[in-house]
Amino acid sequence: MTSRTLRRVCVSVVTMAALTSVAACGGSDEASGSGGKNGDKSPAAAAAVSPIAALKKVQQKSGSAHSAKVESTIVVGTAMSITSTGSMDWSDGITGDITIKYTGGTMAETMKKMGSDGTMRTVYLKDAYYANMGDAFAQAIGGKHWIRYGYEDLAAVAGASGEVLKDQMQGSTPEKGVEPLLASGAVKKVGEENVRGVATTHYSGVVDVAALSGTSTNLDAEQLKELKEQLDKSGITTETVDLWIDKNDLPIKASTSADTATGAMKTTSFYSDYGAAVSVVKPDAGDTVDFKEIAGQAATTAS
Repeated sequence: MTSRTLRRVCVSVVTMAALTSVAACGGSDEASGSGGKNGDKSPAAAAAVSPIAALKKVQQKSGSAHSAKVESTIVVGTAMSITSTGSMDWSDGITGDITIKYTGGTMAETMKKMGSDGTMRTVYLKDAYYANMGDAFAQAIGGKHWIRYGYEDLAAVAGASGEVLKDQMQGSTPEKGVEPLLASGAVKKVGEENVRGVATTHYSGVVDVAALSGTSTNLDAEQLKELKEQLDKSGITTETVDLWIDKNDLPIKASTSADTATGAMKTTSFYSDYGAAVSVVKPDAGDTVDFKEIAGQAATTAS
């Protein structure tokens, strides 16, 4: 495997990690934390409440849930399709332990050529994200299984968009998952729907991605210009966000969709067991390599 291929895979891993963390903190399934606390209120009873007012309640309730089990799928055109399961905690930043499976796309093919079955275990900690892609990949990075991505180093991955990745991976809490719809100013109630046996109210809105990224990060003028150029190159202009809310003002399903230069992107998430204990263990330092080291080796080989 060439150093360029290795770096491309590593960059793809951290981009996917940001998508996974956003998906993981956007909703909840019919869990122990979503039953019976607010009496017999039904989705139909909320019909007279404006979508904005309803989502502000969702923002408040979901933000206090602290943790949940995660089940999600992500598809990005022909580049990748993945499934993920695990648990996340957002009581004090984002921590979690998620197992991801690449199920299709060019990334799955690349990993297959490397001898990997496409399964990757990931760990989110306060200062960094870790990815373990198995024995086959470890052979390509000096025998170490874990790659560490320090959040402060993410700007080196993709310029200004690295700052956005950092913000997403450190701040994607459930209440922030509602913010795009609130910021869009054009939220609509789609109707009442049944999701996995649970009665829900479905809300939807379209978000201007560049405008939202500019207002939700600490980028300076030059970085913001770079980010907008990167978004233009990616082909992403708007993103449709959908939430399905149960009778207790908690999302049980969340999805986002957008058109990109490599095809349609769609994420869908379901959650269960609000409040479940989440155990996260930092990978052994002796079995970990820093992404900066891999990127440096790739740059040296290419020069």
